[in-house]
Amino acid sequence: MRCPFCQADDTRVVDSRLAGEGDQVRRRRECTACGERFTTYEAAELVMPRVVKRDGTRVLFDDAKLRTGMLRALEKRPVPTEVVEQALGRIRQRLRAFGEGEVQASLLGEWVMQELSELDQVAYVRFASVYRSFQDVSAFREVIEGLEHSKSSPPTDDSGRL
Repeated sequence: MRCPFCQADDTRVVDSRLAGEGDQVRRRRECTACGERFTTYEAAELVMPRVVKRDGTRVLFDDAKLRTGMLRALEKRPVPTEVVEQALGRIRQRLRAFGEGEVQASLLGEWVMQELSELDQVAYVRFASVYRSFQDVSAFREVIEGLEHSKSSPPTDDSGRL
């Protein structure tokens, strides 16, 4: 590591510890030439697969776009930030574990919808309406009916009351 003060090529590590959420290493270094100390951070560079869009174009995975889409669907919904971050982490982990150089945008969208359906049903419907390009109310109705059938409803007596 080159010293940022005197540009000498020889520095030594004085201290190392985990930083962030344990996905980085913080290293305290000292220049052997000038004696100045400085801090560096080391993180694994993980190559995410390229996303193949519906029109066939290939783009780099954009974590900010994933976050923005989910946050837009969850806007003004009572879902804690840490829960959203965990869902985003699960999606990123699935992408890394996918093992291919490319992933279809439709598959990525389905993963997002799975996560949103677990977090908040309103957010799920919002995302699905944009993702699946709903053209009329019947498309909304189908998705809502699917949600109602997938979630168990509370038991009722014969009159239909709780």
